[in-house]
Amino acid sequence: LLLFRMCGESDDEIVNEEEEKVEVKGEGENEEAVKRDENEEKKEEAVKENEEKEGKRRIRVAVAGCVHGEIDKVYRTMEELEKDGNGKFDLLLCCGDFQATRNYGDLHHMHVPEKYRSLETFYQYYSRAKKAPVLTIFIGGNHEASGYMCELPHGGWVAPNIYYMGNSNVIKYGGLRIGGLSGIYKAGDYHKGRFECPPFPMGSVVSAYHVRSLDVFRCKQLSPLDIFLSHDWPTGIWDYGDKDWLLRKKRHFTDDVNSGSMGNPGAREVMMKLRPHYWFSAHMHVGFAALVEHAKKEGEEERMTRFLSLDKPLPGRHFLQSLDMWVDEDADLSLSYDEEWLAILKSTDQLVSTRNEKVYLPSKANKTERFDFHPTQEELATIRSLREDLHIPFNFEPTAPPLMKDDEEAKRAPPSHYYRNPQSAEFCSWLSIRDVNEILAGESSTVATPFYQIEKSREGMKEVEQDREEFGEEDYIIDTGHEEISVMEEKKEGGEGIPSDGNGLAGWMPPPLNFENTTDDEPKPAEFKRRKVDFDPEE
Repeated sequence: LLLFRMCGESDDEIVNEEEEKVEVKGEGENEEAVKRDENEEKKEEAVKENEEKEGKRRIRVAVAGCVHGEIDKVYRTMEELEKDGNGKFDLLLCCGDFQATRNYGDLHHMHVPEKYRSLETFYQYYSRAKKAPVLTIFIGGNHEASGYMCELPHGGWVAPNIYYMGNSNVIKYGGLRIGGLSGIYKAGDYHKGRFECPPFPMGSVVSAYHVRSLDVFRCKQLSPLDIFLSHDWPTGIWDYGDKDWLLRKKRHFTDDVNSGSMGNPGAREVMMKLRPHYWFSAHMHVGFAALVEHAKKEGEEERMTRFLSLDKPLPGRHFLQSLDMWVDEDADLSLSYDEEWLAILKSTDQLVSTRNEKVYLPSKANKTERFDFHPTQEELATIRSLREDLHIPFNFEPTAPPLMKDDEEAKRAPPSHYYRNPQSAEFCSWLSIRDVNEILAGESSTVATPFYQIEKSREGMKEVEQDREEFGEEDYIIDTGHEEISVMEEKKEGGEGIPSDGNGLAGWMPPPLNFENTTDDEPKPAEFKRRKVDFDPEE
């Protein structure tokens, strides 16, 4: 059984189970010879595997544990691993604590001790000063820029080439179905609605990253997946690995492990229901592997889930995992929505709550309501009718002001505002589901105009100024977008009335330009330029 190849550990920590099983046939056998034999065997296995994968192509996936804002360190480590001759990575999956802080204002919304509030380098990707070298997908943990995450409950681009999966999600890459569940488990908040957003009153910056039962309920309606990500461990996963080693390594786990209170019971339910091939977690800052053999269901092949928890990016720690996956030779290596997940979001939309109170979920006990939300063929057909192409559009727009200069003044920034995110608006409008970002923005006291809208207004004003310089102040007409008033001004003595819109031009239209009957010697009709500039009256 091939488990996982460990990356990032010091030599004295690596345990090679294959080498432990090698029977040395003669005393004094050369160690180098043994390694050469093993390498030859691996090459033969690789050749055999390639022959069995006809019509398939290999993609290389990296999985990281807790990033803690040090995404550059992860990218550099991947670059080093690519020197092994096995090709470049196609995809990076991150298991939480990504810390997508756009500026110093976002640090106020990250629930960590003051000494750990470090901006790190994500802001450079947000401002487009840098671009992620590989497509990066991440889920949320318990150390995030929660204000930013609350703008994207269904996920979205947080920067070019970096995608957040939202509270829960399933997306596709190269035909692989990848699921994710953000946050950690807390019993007191598990059954509540999603009510948190800036300015996070009454300590809600903590509950903002707690897993909700609705997200678990939705995940349990899915068919089996290829990969699943969670920040918290599924409760009881230690029973499927070397539990004794784990407790020797992390002695302070003992009481919680023995009582069964460590981890996320909702995640365990999802694992046992979906039986994904791979499950990756983080949070506990230790590399730990386990193998879950699921009970065989009638008419189905036996399934196993290979679980791996990853550490944080420190020297000698197992914080990065290399994984080879096989996909169809003509597979499209771009992100797509999963139609099954979209159907579940749509059918369970009535269960969404933004209240700080217990949410009622359907159960088998009530025979008068639907409790099984596995998508029907009709529901899947509805999703397909919305759009043939389910590729995730790249519609990233910066909502908070990006940090352009890291100086002392920038460090004194107040807490970030809350923003309406166009990605959430577009997604919810397309799917015809409630927009939680919009609902919470209506209740927040710190909503502000998104940065990208301000920038577009500035660009429009620059164009106006340029046109004024070109055409002159008197000949240049600006329509401020006020509604027409169909009232005629009172006729003056000897004159005729004209429609009024505040500048007397509501009914004015430029004359048609006709050059057919003119010659070079004849004067051409006067040319008029008229622009419409939209202003927000409140601004």
